[in-house]
Amino acid sequence: MNDGKRTPWVVGVSGASGTPYAAAVLRGLLAAGESVDLVVSRASRLTLLDETGISFRDAHWREDLAAWLARGADGKPDTFAVDVSGVRYWAAGDLAAGPSSGSYPAKGMLVVPASTAAVAGVALGLSKDLLQRVASVTLKERRPLVVAVRETPLNGQTLKHMVALDEAGAVVLPASPAFYAGATHIQDLVDFVAGRVLDAAGVPHRLYRRWEGELGGATPRSG
Repeated sequence: MNDGKRTPWVVGVSGASGTPYAAAVLRGLLAAGESVDLVVSRASRLTLLDETGISFRDAHWREDLAAWLARGADGKPDTFAVDVSGVRYWAAGDLAAGPSSGSYPAKGMLVVPASTAAVAGVALGLSKDLLQRVASVTLKERRPLVVAVRETPLNGQTLKHMVALDEAGAVVLPASPAFYAGATHIQDLVDFVAGRVLDAAGVPHRLYRRWEGELGGATPRSG
């Protein structure tokens, strides 16, 4: 029975390059009517600043988030109109935050992008910050955990950590865009990865063209 209680998806943003992936996932969740709890790591703030010019500040997180989600993957501001009222933000250093406990209601967690440091921390159960702690809680509570790894090449230790996450029940999802969907812009490639993350979480979306078994189906037709 749905008693109207808020049950969000937790989105963790680590310091790996790929903040447009996180923005697309957040937009997709909100468009699907999902509630979101957001954790932005300290390292990811530097990446966000470098990739978008946006300073993500605890005291002004709502304005900063709105500016970030409105930005296209090509860097153009005001590309998207997004209502962020469904988002609740938790500081990365707040280990007493709601999602740090298994008793806190959550549907699961999406870590996007996931750095190799985040992958290692979650695989080893370090819980050094709120992002790692929530991921550990998600695993122990047997909730869906999707880890969108953004790194290349991968060394042996990271591969072992990814296997450990898979064995623990997480979905390890490399941020690898595909081209069969007929991408013509950078946003199309970003949306493909974001769509695959949402697919793994079971969240409906229309971010990319799905394969239907027709060769050349994404090729523009003349005439």
